[in-house]
Amino acid sequence: MIADIKKFIFIQNNIDRILKESPFKMNYIIEKSGIKKPTFFRKLREKKFTPEELLEIAKAVEVKEWRNETKEEILESLKKAEEDFKNGKGIPGDVFMSRLNQRLAKYREEEVSGS
Repeated sequence: MIADIKKFIFIQNNIDRILKESPFKMNYIIEKSGIKKPTFFRKLREKKFTPEELLEIAKAVEVKEWRNETKEEILESLKKAEEDFKNGKGIPGDVFMSRLNQRLAKYREEEVSGS
């Protein structure tokens, strides 16, 4: 339980950096969190999100779990992804992988030093 609380404190204290390093745009995160934009930025500046708000933010930025989708659902997802990419809502795969590897390395370092 202590480790969970330490992890929560770490996330609360570093939420601004975590979101900055996220591959998602801030407007997307704000929209998915359900928090009004001015309130979101105030809470981000003050690092005063509630646990429930942090959970909604985490749901927006965490990689989604795999589930068995129908062929139609997969094709619809691919079509939406193509549209998003055409509208500038994506980043090239090599850039994403580079950022992901950097984030993983940082979290591994913090996990080792924070334990």
